[in-house]
Amino acid sequence: MAASSSSRSRPPSRTALAEQSAGRGVRLTRQRKILLDLIDKTGQHLDAERLYQLAKEKDPKLNRVTVYRTLKLLKEGGLVDELDLMHQAGEQHFYETRRKQEHAHVICLGCGKVEEFFGEPLQRLRKQIEAHFGFEIVLARTEVGGYCSHCQSLRAQELEKAAAAARP
Repeated sequence: MAASSSSRSRPPSRTALAEQSAGRGVRLTRQRKILLDLIDKTGQHLDAERLYQLAKEKDPKLNRVTVYRTLKLLKEGGLVDELDLMHQAGEQHFYETRRKQEHAHVICLGCGKVEEFFGEPLQRLRKQIEAHFGFEIVLARTEVGGYCSHCQSLRAQELEKAAAAARP
């Protein structure tokens, strides 16, 4: 299962990712490049199984062990982030390339749709926290859960039906 994403900022280019990997001591083999490109280019937050399925289409010799080992390596190398996205899919994790610009994940608790929010409010919050606590933030992950407009409509209809059924 892949969580959808509406990105309002471009991830690092393929060249930038190759430079980042070299700078972090991660050698990009052909199979690692396939996996990193899929994470980077799909516009979705992919879980390991979906990533494996997509990668297998590009390289039938690739196996699950390679996917899991590569994800671990890319995560440790700082090239990808592992996300739980409010555990909408249980304990499943999703992956995205590390971006230079901080963003928040806005997750619908009804349908699981994931949007990405970029903007000044996140930077202001970061500065407020640093000033208030005298704290140097090196990593921030923001997840916001709620209901998208479609799911809000569905919930309102369900409440109306329940209220009508409860009337004598």
